[in-house]
Amino acid sequence: MHYLSGMSPAQDAPVLEAPLFEAVTTPHQSGTPLGLRVLVGLVVLGSAGLTALFWALGAWPVAGFMGGEVVLVVGLLRAHRRWSDRLAERITLAGGRLRVERTDRRGRRRALAMDAYWARVVLTPRPGRVSELRLAVRGRSVEIGSFLGEEAKADLARALGRALRAYREPVFDNPQLRP
Repeated sequence: MHYLSGMSPAQDAPVLEAPLFEAVTTPHQSGTPLGLRVLVGLVVLGSAGLTALFWALGAWPVAGFMGGEVVLVVGLLRAHRRWSDRLAERITLAGGRLRVERTDRRGRRRALAMDAYWARVVLTPRPGRVSELRLAVRGRSVEIGSFLGEEAKADLARALGRALRAYREPVFDNPQLRP
């Protein structure tokens, strides 16, 4: 999860003023590109060893199935990496609007905007599962950070709650009123 400040919202939204709050959440990546290459290498070596064993025993048709399994495993690992790299959620507080923009696994974007003044952050504990984090506005609510863990959701809830409070209760500094 990344907290950004001073960055512009998505390209399709007009930039009226600098955001008061912006958070980009992405799912946790279970492995680095190097780790995935090592995993693929281990799968290929293990499959090659078993293929050689079966070939030596005279069961040469097994070689085709072992090769098919390797292709399937490598393809699924690459697809998983590509899909999870695209998943993202951007929450922006700017211009009196709270905007939630989601990018799905296929790269499609959907956005929802709501009045920031009435928005409330609701973190609901669920026993035995990760808590649910929602933005609620006048009877409507939307879940945010669905792929985040417990600590990350609590951190996002605190940060967004502080930003909304700062928006609703601005501090004005008038030099003429100073003692």
